[in-house]
Amino acid sequence: MNASQELSNGALGSEGNGVANPNMNLPQDPPRQGISADEIALYDRQIRLWGVKAQERLQSANILLIGMKALGNEIAKNLALAGVGSLTIVDDEILLEEDLGAQFLVSEQHLGMMRSQAALPQIRQLNPRVRLSVASLDSLLVSPSYFSYYSLIVATDLPFHVFNMINIATRLYNRPFYAGCTWGLYGCIFADLIKHTFIIEREKSNVETTLGKISPTQSIINVSTTRESNGKTKETVTKTETYTPINLANTSPLPEYHLDRRRKLRVSPLLSLIRALWDYQSKPEIVESGLIYPNAHSQQDLAAFTQLTKQKHQELQLPDITLTGDLMRTFMANLGSEISPTAAFVGGQLAQDVINVIGGKEQPVQNFMVFDGEDTKGPVYALHTELPDILGNGTGEVGGVVGAVNAAAVGGNAGSMMAGTGLDGGPMGANGNGNGNGNGNGVGVVPEALAADSASPGATGHVRSGSNGSAIHMNMPV
Repeated sequence: MNASQELSNGALGSEGNGVANPNMNLPQDPPRQGISADEIALYDRQIRLWGVKAQERLQSANILLIGMKALGNEIAKNLALAGVGSLTIVDDEILLEEDLGAQFLVSEQHLGMMRSQAALPQIRQLNPRVRLSVASLDSLLVSPSYFSYYSLIVATDLPFHVFNMINIATRLYNRPFYAGCTWGLYGCIFADLIKHTFIIEREKSNVETTLGKISPTQSIINVSTTRESNGKTKETVTKTETYTPINLANTSPLPEYHLDRRRKLRVSPLLSLIRALWDYQSKPEIVESGLIYPNAHSQQDLAAFTQLTKQKHQELQLPDITLTGDLMRTFMANLGSEISPTAAFVGGQLAQDVINVIGGKEQPVQNFMVFDGEDTKGPVYALHTELPDILGNGTGEVGGVVGAVNAAAVGGNAGSMMAGTGLDGGPMGANGNGNGNGNGNGVGVVPEALAADSASPGATGHVRSGSNGSAIHMNMPV
């Protein structure tokens, strides 16, 4: 059973009661008396970078890491060495010989074991102070409420529809979410922190810092200054960033800044390729087949993926000259592979961003970074759509909501395989009163505004349908 099947067959609400299974191996927060002298000595170098308070927050954080391929290995290593409070690893796939090339936490003696179990002893050796546990999608992800036990969720190397399902659950419980992927020389990071507040400390300049909105996603909410012993004035600026869920970011336009004629030429065409891949992975027939990558040796797949990529490139209003046939062929040839340098770069960036977010320091990724190993560049694009408040006043169980939403998000009809994740849930009706429900037999009823044959926006917000009105995406609650 693959990850998408596990999630759709009840992993996000099979009990239908919105209550986490009491037998789950959930992280327990032991009482802390602040950071100890031994810990100050152990983490001295990083405390000098981000301070004692940030380190204390890090040591109180419970992180859920889904996926333990090469990218997951890098993230787990960096978070363990930084000293997070607990790290729960989820990867039910069996370790194969092909995994040994770039996954440094495992070796030949672990072949045949689950990836998560195989990596656990090596992570413990990196930092015995971190509380480690292993979870299974099949047995642990029984309800979206499971995500509420964690400070932050990171998912790696999953198909888009599974990323989307996890992001829906993290939004429902107001938890920061990261998605990361690598494909050979290429990779990406997506962040949905919902609404994040952070602090930047800098030397005060001659230009006065004013409160208010400074970009479509960022606002300054507080400014303070302190006089230092060297006579310089330090300015502490508190900012907030507003984020967009992954299903909307995947269709959001580029910021106007990038639409200047010259700047368009510098936008990475990987953005179009990744969007095309994620749209490909969301097709119902692909979800059902489990074959998440187009075949680079198939002329039919190559032609279809090329057409889809060109369509995405046009939607982003990018010039045709930046999307070459060689790049498309190379990208397809890299799909399904992993190499250590790419995993190290993307994993290092993602883990550092997680540390910054938990510590409340520095500007986090907003919200989509692409990495091209051929030119070793990792530009970040703010793909943002304003979110109306679509959360109604229904009181049904969360599981049914997730089932109903995903029936639409994947693009089937009301009885699609993604619908059945819970019982009687539905605060997302067309008028905010709630009418979406699913039952334990895997039959979901999509809210009225998301009817499978609807091709126009519903009363609750943005709905995008495919050519036959079957591929539908919806806004998520803020």
